[in-house]
Amino acid sequence: MIILATVLSVLSLLMGVLLVMRTKNPAGWLSLAPKSAAGALSPYLAIMGLAGAILGLVNEAYWVIPVGIVGAGITIWYYWRCTSDHAGLDKAFGAGWSDQIPLEQNSQMVKRRRSLLLNGIASAELSLERDVPFWRIPGTDRDLLCDIWRPANGEVSGLAIIHFHGSGWWIGDKDFFTRGYFRHMAAQGHTVMDVAYRLCPEVDIFGMVGDVKRAIAWMKANASHYGVDPEKIVLMGSSAGGHLALLAGYAPHYPELTPEDILDTDLSVCGVISLYGPTDMLAAYHHERQELFDDRPPVPISPDSPKDRRDYGRMDVLLGGRPQEVPEMYELASPITNVHPDCPPTLLIQGDRDFITPVDATCELEAKLVEAGVPTINVVYPWTDHGFDMLLQRISPPVISAMYDVDRFLALLMKEDK
Repeated sequence: MIILATVLSVLSLLMGVLLVMRTKNPAGWLSLAPKSAAGALSPYLAIMGLAGAILGLVNEAYWVIPVGIVGAGITIWYYWRCTSDHAGLDKAFGAGWSDQIPLEQNSQMVKRRRSLLLNGIASAELSLERDVPFWRIPGTDRDLLCDIWRPANGEVSGLAIIHFHGSGWWIGDKDFFTRGYFRHMAAQGHTVMDVAYRLCPEVDIFGMVGDVKRAIAWMKANASHYGVDPEKIVLMGSSAGGHLALLAGYAPHYPELTPEDILDTDLSVCGVISLYGPTDMLAAYHHERQELFDDRPPVPISPDSPKDRRDYGRMDVLLGGRPQEVPEMYELASPITNVHPDCPPTLLIQGDRDFITPVDATCELEAKLVEAGVPTINVVYPWTDHGFDMLLQRISPPVISAMYDVDRFLALLMKEDK
């Protein structure tokens, strides 16, 4: 029993220390998955620490007691803070926001932030259309593809979420650690379009934002087929996908960021949700220590350019140069420099330990949006890093807490007048 007490207490403490630890690029990539798991398992790690301390006391292994108590204390504090209420919804939508949500919409929403299970994920009443083409690249036979999630019974809410996966602008694909989200949102009647956009070095920022806007145009053109109100489209993404969602949402008709053939198309959306998406590209460049790529050779933007894993995440390739070379590109590609009073309502979610996306820049974006009169919610989780939602979504406290806000944000956008 002493061995068991030791294992439980030490494991609880080690995982708790992992949560507290702040990392920088490139070491942050090594700890990303373990930290995501530690946050997801925090209530169970607390139980383990307390159990180890009790077993230590019963078996007179007294040195085990403080180890278990400290481990439990850290993970309890993390769980409590990540699931605490905040005033974001009140500030963005007014104190009576909850009265605007229909009772039938409440049935599939997360009931409490402090819940041990994300409902809706296991629902079998969903329809999934895989690899639906939404645009063909001119001069080729290659289609850009998306997946469409929606209720199988046809009882749709009329609201569509267009989702863009995390990628560092270089890697990844649709259907990438996101099924939990999509099942949950589709169970509420929402239609989810999960987009596979092109990446570096095939395209640069212009090509990526162009793909995002083509996805918006396609959903609006096909809205009636999916029972979607074309005025009720929300952009959502994580990491680079969150950045692209913010940028496209704030600059729907900016000529430099819009393909010529859809310049006259209505590309406006009614809301944007960003999970740890970079908001200031210059700040992100330095925060992520992009200077580490200074000795790497240039990479041409071309479908024929080979990918080298040593180049993954390079912002100088995405934006056409380093900040001192093309400062105007870092400004153009930053959501924070594209804020105006007509920006759509925005929900920002990230952790204060994020080694990729600087939280200070996200808070600055919030301040600018609020100053412009845009309904904005900014949720910052303590001791939480980039990619906190990668693992164990169904039981992860920060994920469940995030979906509590996402559910209500989406429901309120359904009621908002354009």
